[in-house]
Amino acid sequence: MKVKRGIKPSHSKDRPSILVFRIFNTIFLGGTALTCVVLLLHVVALSLSNNDAIVSNEVTLFPVGFTLTAYKKLLENTRFWMAFGRSIQRVLLGLAVNMTLVVSCAYPLSKYPQEFRSRNIYFWFFYITALFSGGMIPLYVVINELGMMDSLWALVLPTGVSMGNIVLLLNFIRQLPKGMMEAAEIDGAGELAKLIKIVIPCSKPCLASIMLFTIVGHWNSWFDGMLYSTTTQSYPLQSYLQLIVVQQNFSAAGITDPEALEELSSTTMQTAQIVVAMLPVLLIYPFFQKYFMSGIVLGSVKE
Repeated sequence: MKVKRGIKPSHSKDRPSILVFRIFNTIFLGGTALTCVVLLLHVVALSLSNNDAIVSNEVTLFPVGFTLTAYKKLLENTRFWMAFGRSIQRVLLGLAVNMTLVVSCAYPLSKYPQEFRSRNIYFWFFYITALFSGGMIPLYVVINELGMMDSLWALVLPTGVSMGNIVLLLNFIRQLPKGMMEAAEIDGAGELAKLIKIVIPCSKPCLASIMLFTIVGHWNSWFDGMLYSTTTQSYPLQSYLQLIVVQQNFSAAGITDPEALEELSSTTMQTAQIVVAMLPVLLIYPFFQKYFMSGIVLGSVKE
């Protein structure tokens, strides 16, 4: 069979290297995913096992001495559910603030210099904040002087604008067909109308990815909750879990009953709280997963 000149044969030399990469990539990512699943199953098994089996290291991937006592005690722990509710409020408020600011910044910055003359000045103004920070102590002083201690705003505003998310979204917007924008301008649409009716609906994959990053970031954050809270009653969930699981400071967490203290200090009770804390993110992720890859890939490409 003759091969026409100028046309690369189907059995090109780079195919073996691509095949090797795909095999290695599949093995590596599959092993990483399997490790995460195994660790998750182990934590769930610990939360459903009795203390004797845990002390003797009999628990692996399946519960030993199945019991729901830890979850029953957890339902009675009002301080845990107060922290859980505060984290829910933080995620909802943080998501609204982050998405509003990111969209408001990314859309004008997606314009080219000939369309928005001061674009580069504003871009570098935001970019410098990603390279340099005033530090933890100045930020604490600012939060304290503004009277935001023990409030949700102290947990939301310092991370309200993410330069990484802005770059991701502005690159995604630049991939949108210019014909749609030109057609909207011909119909008399202003910048706000184009943003609401064209850019936001067409940017759902990227926006869903940013929303997932924001939700996970606020839900998993624990240090700022301890830094900007003067009492444990205002701790979000992850800060509360840090007291229980890491520091094992039960009195600061509001657990003073001797019998409850003995049960809550066990690995079974600690892992039960960790499992409940993981559930919201595990339940939310499937709804964003279909947008995740396309949003990340297209938003990370720069023209």
